[in-house]
Amino acid sequence: MSYNQPCDTFFVEDNTFQQQQQQQPRPNSQEYIKMMGRRRQEAMANELSRQACDAYMDDIIDHMASMEDATMPDVASIEIQQEIQWFMRPYLIDFLIEAHSAFQLLPETLHLAVNLLDRYCSRRVVYKRHYQLVGCAALLIAAKYGDKKERVPMIRELKSMCCSLYDEEMFTQMEWHVLNTLEWMIGHPTVDSWLQLALLEGPEYEDMTVEHMSWYICEMALYHKEFVSVKPSAMARASLALSRDILGCPEMDTYGQVDSELMLSLSRQLNQPSSVLARKYAAPHLSRVSEVLRRFLLQQAAMSQCHVTPPTPPAEPTTNQKPMQQHDVYSTPQKVYGQHVINGYLTPPITPEGEYFGPGNGNEIKPYQTSAPRCPITPTPQAQMQYSQQQQYQQQPYQQDIVMQ
Repeated sequence: MSYNQPCDTFFVEDNTFQQQQQQQPRPNSQEYIKMMGRRRQEAMANELSRQACDAYMDDIIDHMASMEDATMPDVASIEIQQEIQWFMRPYLIDFLIEAHSAFQLLPETLHLAVNLLDRYCSRRVVYKRHYQLVGCAALLIAAKYGDKKERVPMIRELKSMCCSLYDEEMFTQMEWHVLNTLEWMIGHPTVDSWLQLALLEGPEYEDMTVEHMSWYICEMALYHKEFVSVKPSAMARASLALSRDILGCPEMDTYGQVDSELMLSLSRQLNQPSSVLARKYAAPHLSRVSEVLRRFLLQQAAMSQCHVTPPTPPAEPTTNQKPMQQHDVYSTPQKVYGQHVINGYLTPPITPEGEYFGPGNGNEIKPYQTSAPRCPITPTPQAQMQYSQQQQYQQQPYQQDIVMQ
């Protein structure tokens, strides 16, 4: 056995890394000075940008608000479409989210693409077979407008994602037709832009979980018709406030007042996320906010079940009948009546016969008793007609005696 060979089952000291570090050329003083100069320039540029942003913040917000009003889709016009129905929207949004994730585009690119899609459907008649083509053209325009050049999808890639349903020329023609329909007005202040303004100052700027949760809620709203006409500024404020409530963060002042009804509508849709969207936000680089939201909803459901009061047992019927007292004397057995009183004559009680106390029956009076027990005999009432006849018979002699006197 050779002891000089390295063993794979134990750690072995190796100086390969140190040798590689020694072989690498060290940067000279001039390159180091240039690198430090570039860093200082970037820091100065960021500081100047922040100062300019603070100085022109009011003007920026006013311009974004005016652009927001000018680039909103019309839901009533979309409902007039003959072939396009609202139940088709979730399928197209799933496709756009998958394409957006595959090309690794910016978050505002997705919201801009959906805005272009809705604005085009508000002005033009769209056939069902061209609905996916319009979505691809909107995503292509949005990527060219605000994303990096190397991330812009190629037409052949979009054709492959559509399973070669459309030719490459159809993508170009649809892109041109969308731009002409919208009169080349592409700019739109998306939800992400308003979120960046709200998160610019505060503890959430360092915590990316709040921002990712807001993205998740805003993209969840893209699937539903009721949020198409909601302004991005209101959506950003509501989603940010809802994210803070879910994550337990303190409330912060945002640009404008939060719509409580919009927050309630968003909270109702949290239990029904799309599987494509939930899988996207289960990634580690997005803080796994879909799992965080799922655990939060389960916790809320468990707490609501704990606070449910048990059902009240039914009340037992009570009677006003007093308990019968037991005495040393014989008494006539009585029937126990309930709360309801029967109209008319009651059933007479059961009376023992005269032979009940006869000799040989075991019920004779014992010698040690000082007085015989009372056993009243209750007479059986006669019929009402007989009683009335006897009464008339008894009254007639009495009337005759009065007349004679």
